[in-house]
Amino acid sequence: MSARRTGPWWKGIAVAAAVACALPASTPAAAGGRTAPAAVPVLDWGPCPDAPGFSCATAAVPLDHRRPGGRTIELAVIKRPATDPGRRVGSLFFNPGGPGNAAAGTAALPVAYELLPRALRERFDIVSWDPRGVGRSTAVRCFRSAEEFAAWAERVPDGFPVGARERGNWIRAFAELGRLCEQRVPALLRHVSTADTARDLDLLRRAVGDRRLSYLGVSYGTFLGATYAGLFPDRVRAMVLDGNVDPVRWVRMRPALPTELRQGADLGSARTLSRFLALCGRTTADRCAFSAGSPRATRDKFERLLRRLRERPQGEATYAATVGAVVNGLYVVDPGWTELAEDLQDLWEGGTPSLRGATGATGALRAPAPPEGDGEPAYPEVEPAYAVECSESPVPRDPRRYHHFERYARARSGDVGRYWAWLPEPCATWPARAADPYTGPWNRSAVPVLTVNTTHDPATPHRAAVAATRHLGSARLLTVRGHGHTTLLNPSACAARHEVRYFLTGALPPRGAVCRQDTPPFAAPAGK
Repeated sequence: MSARRTGPWWKGIAVAAAVACALPASTPAAAGGRTAPAAVPVLDWGPCPDAPGFSCATAAVPLDHRRPGGRTIELAVIKRPATDPGRRVGSLFFNPGGPGNAAAGTAALPVAYELLPRALRERFDIVSWDPRGVGRSTAVRCFRSAEEFAAWAERVPDGFPVGARERGNWIRAFAELGRLCEQRVPALLRHVSTADTARDLDLLRRAVGDRRLSYLGVSYGTFLGATYAGLFPDRVRAMVLDGNVDPVRWVRMRPALPTELRQGADLGSARTLSRFLALCGRTTADRCAFSAGSPRATRDKFERLLRRLRERPQGEATYAATVGAVVNGLYVVDPGWTELAEDLQDLWEGGTPSLRGATGATGALRAPAPPEGDGEPAYPEVEPAYAVECSESPVPRDPRRYHHFERYARARSGDVGRYWAWLPEPCATWPARAADPYTGPWNRSAVPVLTVNTTHDPATPHRAAVAATRHLGSARLLTVRGHGHTTLLNPSACAARHEVRYFLTGALPPRGAVCRQDTPPFAAPAGK
């Protein structure tokens, strides 16, 4: 699940929002190839201008896979060749999460490459891409200039809305965003669903010459993997899904809650925050700057800080922005939890820290504009995430109900519940639905899928992984006792060994296997 939405890729998890009513299930025949197949893209690899050692290419794919001879769009593709080419197995496709810009593989892969186990880097070409609608691919861009974007963003409350006036501003601003996108990219809006991207992925698999797909997806990338396995069950070679979205709750509005609340993201954040405060309180201030000497005292200190910020913001550190920063700051234990504790202590002492964890759902709206070039806009893109999620994941369509959902989430998960309740609200007024979505079945893969999840994930809780594993039929769940969003970002050597073995041989971990995280929160520095 992703906290919105244009910050660093590792903040991008997968769960957000969407359309009003449950979508009709696609039959396997209708969801797969139903007309003449699209032409396999030709990848003319060349050096990446801003990623030494990586190769880049552009793939042409159909806008509408039901009409393969019609309009085409472009996908930006990136790869790093296997470092031991004599023992090369094939290509391993990597999706870093999202949806939206967090899923832009051309930016993510150079950052994430060294996090992948060395054995995988030796034996596979590691391939990623910017999904349709995103980044350097044919993108959903709804603002004509940075100035137009800035004028819109100025009206959006940071983090989430607090009070009737901010709620009204939030709802009107995101309704306007939907109208702008409908005016400027109407055709693309209906063809950026996860199913469209899964069909692109199958063309990319063929373009690199692999008979079957090897795939690693994290966060929202787990839903993309599940969708691919449903659409193309006989074309899966090996698939690891890390930080899992429940695919059934993504596409079905049962219970009748917004997407994140159905997924339990608010509960995952609340439980992880509770662990953060407890572990911080059990250690000393030199390891956790926010420690008040005990778990209870540290929790009380945190609650007093939030109450104070509600009454008197400190610069840009409002109550809502701070809650959003806390949620995002829980994603990476080392060094993220240490940095989050330092930021909270700075706030406690009256400072105005940069809130390194992020600045909430809309904090990226205040980010400096990226440099213009290579066809990219000079403003932080927020549109692609909504374009994907809002087209396929149903949410209640009355914006006035989200204040009710906020109260409901606050009652069950505390302050972080407010953040997750408002995250999908823009989808309540989103104008477009996917033309050809996939809504199951999910248990069709010809080979078992390996799911992996930490026990205290602030965005994709362990219970969602249990559900996803059940829906995926013969899948096997590997549990990692630890904290943070995904094991890619919070490594476990034990989990990595299981993943490498599975990718190379197809062997699954034993049923009920449990690993531990390598670096616990607030660990002593190496050598001490």
